[in-house]
Parts: sequence; C-alpha cells; structure tokens
Amino acid sequence: MGKLDGKVALVTGASRGIGQGIAEHFAREGAKVVCAARTLHEGDHKLDGSLDRTVTAIRDAGGEATAVVADVSQEDDCNRIVAEAKAAYGPVDVLVNNAALNYYLPIVDYPASRWMRAFAVNLHGPFMLSKAVLPDMIERRGGAIVNISSVGAIGPGRGPYGGDGGRGRGGTMYGASKAALERFTQGLAEEVYEHGISVTCYSPGVGVATEGTVYFGLSKSLDDPDREPMAMMTSAALLLATEPLDKVTGRVTYSQEILQEFGWIEEGTGLGIDRKGSGYSEI
Repeated sequence: MGKLDGKVALVTGASRGIGQGIAEHFAREGAKVVCAARTLHEGDHKLDGSLDRTVTAIRDAGGEATAVVADVSQEDDCNRIVAEAKAAYGPVDVLVNNAALNYYLPIVDYPASRWMRAFAVNLHGPFMLSKAVLPDMIERRGGAIVNISSVGAIGPGRGPYGGDGGRGRGGTMYGASKAALERFTQGLAEEVYEHGISVTCYSPGVGVATEGTVYFGLSKSLDDPDREPMAMMTSAALLLATEPLDKVTGRVTYSQEILQEFGWIEEGTGLGIDRKGSGYSEI
C-alpha cells in the first residue's frame, strides 16, 4: 500500500530536478501523476531533462503518469493543466507548485520584463493553479497544496555589508518571490482550513544538486557531496501531502527539519535544525 494510492497528483516543473524527483516518488507511492512543464522532448531546452523522460521513467517502473506541456505564468495554461489532469485521471488531490525561474542578475541590470515573468512563474503560477484546483478540493472537503520555496527567501538582514555584492548576488528577485510564496502559503492555509485542505511550503535544508544549480554554478555536480540527497526533498513533499491537516497545514519548513520532526529520519541538518529559517518558518 502506498501513501498516495488512488490519488491524483499534479507536479509542476516536472521535466527535471526536484519536480522530476517528486513526480517519480509520488508515482511509487501509488499516485496518478500529471507532470507539467514547458519542455516536452529532450533537447528542447539547454538543460538536460524533459517531460518525456520523467513520464517514461514512471511508466517503466509500473506507475501512471501523463505529460502536459504548459507555461505556469499564463492563466489559460494553468486552467488547461488542471482541466487536462481532470480529464485524464479525475480531480486533483495533491498540487505541488515546484516550477521556478530566475535570471540571476543584479537589480540594476534586471530587465523589467524578466522580473515580471519570473514573478509570474514563481508566485502568480502557484496562485492561479491553486485557484483552479480549489473548487474540486472544497467540494470533496480535502486535498493538499505543497509549495516549494528556497533558502533565498531568507534575506541578508540589515547592513553594513561586505563589498562583494553579498551572498545573494543576482538572487534578490528570486528571494523576494519565494518570500511572497511563503506568505501566500500561510494566508491560503487559513482561508481553506475549514474545507479540510492542507497548504504547506518547504525548502531544501541544505540545498539539492539539480541540472539548474549545476548550470548556474551553485552545485559542483549532480552528485555534489555538499548537497543533500534528492530523497530528502521528495520524502518531505510526501510527508506534507499526506500527514493529517492539523499536523502540517500552514507550515513553512525545511526538508530535513520536517522529516526529523515526524520521525521519518533519525538525524537531520541544515535550516530549521542547526540554523534558523525564514521568519515565516518561525511562526
């Protein structure tokens, strides 16, 4: 018996990285997984990974999955993702808002068009997708929405600062959008609590090596020993999607912190354990 037997899960950004990992893990736990992203075929994007790869891996392992090519920054696409998920498997039980975008530019050089697009992916997409799945969740009096944040949501604090541009060089926009996602999480969790719907948000406790972090020089390789195993992130997503409402809803947390708290791992490290997290995680 899997923890998600009979459930329909929608995972965005599922063509690579954390989204791919969550999609495959949820399928192993019995979910019918709708994998959404912009990259359908290998080679369509400069980074390795595609929906074809993710869906094939799930099916080869005996799971059920379908691909939906879409841009979560567009409302019509968000509504279409949910409609196609429902047509394929039925109403969505679990939504994982994982898709994210950043250009890693300092603010003085950040084109307004790119700022707007990144915010649309990182914040507006989770809003539009949540809005699209909520009517069915409310009608069925249950469901889970899991948002993926980032260590970038933790700001550098007040000055004075060093003269090298700081630890978050080029990450101001990304951090601002993820901090907003954390606030959105807790507000939505309060709004839909009466309907039995869980809304949570979490980040890697140490950081996970993905195709994207390697490309931007944030990880040395996909097996970077200084990063936490992908299993920490995928297990944390499963925990937040399946634990009882009152135990998790409204939580802003970190992968190893929540896994250790619930006894899914014996010992953890990183944010929330030996270092403080964002202000929202302290509430």
